[in-house]
Amino acid sequence: MNLTIDRLNKVFRGFIFLTVTLSSGFALAATEEPKYTVLLKEDAFELRQYAALIVAETVVNGDMDSASSQGFRTIADFIFGNNKAPGQNTSAKIAMTAPVTVQPRTDDSSLREAHDWRIQFVMPSEYKLASLPKPNNQAVQLRELPAQRFAVLRYSGLNTESKVENKTVELMAWVKTKNWQTIGSPQLSRYDPPWTLPMWRRNEIRVEVTGP
Repeated sequence: MNLTIDRLNKVFRGFIFLTVTLSSGFALAATEEPKYTVLLKEDAFELRQYAALIVAETVVNGDMDSASSQGFRTIADFIFGNNKAPGQNTSAKIAMTAPVTVQPRTDDSSLREAHDWRIQFVMPSEYKLASLPKPNNQAVQLRELPAQRFAVLRYSGLNTESKVENKTVELMAWVKTKNWQTIGSPQLSRYDPPWTLPMWRRNEIRVEVTGP
């Protein structure tokens, strides 16, 4: 009996080690994130100033989970080679970055109630809009975003509908205490691959703000 338990413990530790190794490998391959400056930090809340950047985005209909999966596949298809390099008849692979962001398409929708979503990948900073490969799929659009200021709440774990809603309420309450005005709808940003253990997942709710 003790021998069996010991073997199970070894298998479990091996599984944890493999999961951490895979997750770390993914993170090393996708280390680039949008550049920002932290202007204010209070516990898990931050006010960040982001530099201008370029995103690849697609609009998907459905609930948050199904839209996120479909949108991820659509944009991943673009960066993995379903594109045309500028001035050439060849395709090019684009490095994966983090996070993947999902946002209601309309400003009056919440993360829990929306049915149309914008799914976005940030493009690597080495590219300008003119130098990026162009998507073959018209469902994928490239767009330049100006410098933006975001209020952010960072947390770990799985993103159930109720958890996302609760975290959004927490963030909006913090924004209200600062007398900031919001611009657009909140966004959910996820940084880790799906095999990452929940306790190590990095998630963020963000909303663009402007101060008084």
